[in-house]
Amino acid sequence: MALTASVKDELAHLQVKKSSVRGAELSALLRFASGLHIVGGRIVIEAELDTEAAARRTAHAITEVYGHSTELGVMTGNGLRRDRTWIVRVARDGEALARRTGLLDAHGRPVRGLPPSVVNGTVEDAAAVIRGAFLAHGSLTEPGRAAAMEFTCPGTEAALALVGAARRLDVLAKARQVRGIDRVVVRDGDTIAALLTRMGAHQNLLQWEDRRMRKEVRATANRLANFDDANLRRSAQAAVTAGAKVERALELLGEEAPEHLRAAGKLRVANKQASLDELGRLSDPPLTKDAIAGRIRRLLAMADRRAEDLGVPNTSEFAATAGLPQRR
Repeated sequence: MALTASVKDELAHLQVKKSSVRGAELSALLRFASGLHIVGGRIVIEAELDTEAAARRTAHAITEVYGHSTELGVMTGNGLRRDRTWIVRVARDGEALARRTGLLDAHGRPVRGLPPSVVNGTVEDAAAVIRGAFLAHGSLTEPGRAAAMEFTCPGTEAALALVGAARRLDVLAKARQVRGIDRVVVRDGDTIAALLTRMGAHQNLLQWEDRRMRKEVRATANRLANFDDANLRRSAQAAVTAGAKVERALELLGEEAPEHLRAAGKLRVANKQASLDELGRLSDPPLTKDAIAGRIRRLLAMADRRAEDLGVPNTSEFAATAGLPQRR
């Protein structure tokens, strides 16, 4: 089951006892999922939901909290819209329900945001608002760099009301408009986890955290592997370059190079992949890392001076013309 559908299924079966909290959830759900229609001079409420469990929860809440009868139907998608949609319809006394849930104000005008009673409610009411909005038009993507909890809103006022509800839960959510559609988005992983907890999706929170941890571990392992691989490549390239430069130095100096410098150079050429510590241990007598490095450095410096006198490529230029990477 997709993550969004799984969260909605858990929220649709969450038991809520307080009528005020159920009312706040229903107000948000109807605001984000419903449309008001005038049929035969009467106001009819139709809420479109993408899961059957959410539709049944909505129908039960309308009946149990407000005492209105509902009709439940299914619309099968066709053409570009393939998914099924569940319709919760209130035809009888639709205007009364619209007023009680805050879809209409006291003067019978449509409310663009959320009713003041819900906006100024308790923290539990704020969590219920988030839950209702998610059941209506929410989505959750997999943990990772592109992770997001997103709510599609019916308008700017509703989006700002949802941001305010999230703020009451100490959650930072951002309202934005994408292709003319108002959305509220939460991207931070810890914030998404906090919202799942507040909404009551505890089982999905565990799944979310488990997937998040697995992805973070995998990403860390990949970064370390790439880092180690890059270091190995750089070390190999540096060893090849150093060997070529020392070979050029021995060629330029020949027997004129001091014996101890020539011995260090030959050791470098014979063991191109060895570290300076290893070269020092291979020396006879053994030398420190700094000592072997110093001898090779003096050998290269002498060779470069000889190359300048002769007007020929020095050790670095020779390595460059040979197509070898240069250490900076």
